[in-house]
Amino acid sequence: MPGSDQRPAAATATKVVVAAWLLTAVFYFYQYSMRSAPAVMVPELSTAFGLSAVGVASLVGLFYYGYAPFSLVAGVALDQLGPRKVVPIGAASVAIGAILFSTADPTLGSIGRFMQGAGGVFALIGAVYLVSTYMPASRAATLIGVTQMFGMAGGSAGQFVVGPLITSGVPWDRFWLVMGIIGVPIAALLFLLIPRREASADGGKERAGLGPAVRAMGTVFINPQSILCGLIAGLLFIPTTIFDMVWGVRFLQEAHDVPYSVAVLRSAAVPFGWIIGCPLLGWLTDRIGRRKPVIIGASLVLSGTLALILFAPVGMFPPYSLALVAGIASGAAMIPYTVIKEANLPKHSGTATGVINFLNFSMTALLGPIFARALMESSAGGERGVAHYQATFTPLIYGVALAILLTLFLRETGPGARGAKEKPTPDLATT
Repeated sequence: MPGSDQRPAAATATKVVVAAWLLTAVFYFYQYSMRSAPAVMVPELSTAFGLSAVGVASLVGLFYYGYAPFSLVAGVALDQLGPRKVVPIGAASVAIGAILFSTADPTLGSIGRFMQGAGGVFALIGAVYLVSTYMPASRAATLIGVTQMFGMAGGSAGQFVVGPLITSGVPWDRFWLVMGIIGVPIAALLFLLIPRREASADGGKERAGLGPAVRAMGTVFINPQSILCGLIAGLLFIPTTIFDMVWGVRFLQEAHDVPYSVAVLRSAAVPFGWIIGCPLLGWLTDRIGRRKPVIIGASLVLSGTLALILFAPVGMFPPYSLALVAGIASGAAMIPYTVIKEANLPKHSGTATGVINFLNFSMTALLGPIFARALMESSAGGERGVAHYQATFTPLIYGVALAILLTLFLRETGPGARGAKEKPTPDLATT
């Protein structure tokens, strides 16, 4: 029977796709750990590269100069060439970049850090492409949330696993060399596991070339739903990327006299919350078949939590609770990654993910220095206290409120809404 032969083949293909997605998520963990690792080895990098702390920050920041623009490149490349031809190259670029960074040569190190960002962006966009192309739409938000969980776990490991390694005497350059070597088998396995383009279920593929690439990006950018998704995701991301990951430890130390070691752990509760919130909220939105209610509900929780973090009396809540809840609620920032691919043509799935990633991280890159300057001006360059942090970061609450307002204009794309629209009218003659 032909059907009985097709079922095992389909089951095997599904297992291969799941394995490819899991490995791409591991790639995301891998690159995210290297994205955050320099934070725990600034003195070592300063000595090795002959740079000041500010110079090291500029060197490390080259990651984002590769990451943001290559979001667009990665999205278009996935649509035109398929994931098998580009995601392994991204992993290889990260591996080579880590090896170059380990040389302690300022020029090679700069090139290496840029390559880590440019190649690393293929991890998230590649994983989302695999989910949206080969997996059921009813599970898209859940799987995209799980992918981001891998990334946040890598970000935590890059600090709270690598930090003790460096403290215990592991040379910084050996760490980067080993990480580079680890990336080689990851790239090879990705090439072996990711399905060939011919196996795509997206109903068509984008023609290769600069013209089609520009038209694809134009089609996605001109869609108001795409811009809404990028703005909502960015507004929900920046409380973590700007406040917690940059100023969280200093806020706890300077505003509440929390010891450094305790402040690090309390600040780390935010990314741990993301690890919980991304898959949980993704599952919830798939479960109810709606995207907007989960975004709005989580955003309301996030805005309230931010207000308590900034203004509540010290000791009013358990030490880790507010940071953990803020991280869980922030997981809603990944839901627009599902919405944008549902709001655009299937053949533009990769481009759509690249666009939202570009908009998201561009907001962080642009607003980060503005918040830093505002904090310096608020304290007049002197010692910073709780009032200075409150004045500087209260706009984050307004930003989350704006995300809620923008969500009201977002078109519902969840499977429940699509199912209601597609449900056939009952035949009265048979009832």
